[in-house]
Amino acid sequence: MVLQQTVGEVMSAPVLTVTPATPLKDAVTLLSDHHISGVPVVGDDGTLVGELTEQNLMVRESGVDAGPYVMLLDSVIYLRNPLNWDKQVHQVLGNTVADLMSRDSHSCAQSLPLPKAASMLHEKGTQRLIVVDEERRPVGMLTRGDVVRALASAQP
Repeated sequence: MVLQQTVGEVMSAPVLTVTPATPLKDAVTLLSDHHISGVPVVGDDGTLVGELTEQNLMVRESGVDAGPYVMLLDSVIYLRNPLNWDKQVHQVLGNTVADLMSRDSHSCAQSLPLPKAASMLHEKGTQRLIVVDEERRPVGMLTRGDVVRALASAQP
């Protein structure tokens, strides 16, 4: 039953991470190659220090809005010409992750009940929660798509 599941039972793991010193070019390649819209940023000790999202890439550096898009089960579908987005992203590729990352990331513990995590996703208006251990090291990701898939698998 979904109501009794925890984040740890539903999350995607292992999680990909970058550091503040990672070149943006490498981070963009990581996002693109793995079809993800965000990645946790970890310090030298492996603890969570922030998050880099596609929105960070578009708005904070270039001043360009990513434009209207739809998230469907963790896939990003842009409603404008993606070639324009690609050109705009290339304007910021000379920087590091530290230049654009958000220092306030949304995280939770593996033991959090799934209904509470779903509420957090909704209330914070985010697409993902970074799942961390007791030392705040990322161990997984929980996305809205993960929650929907858990609900679907629980249907008789």
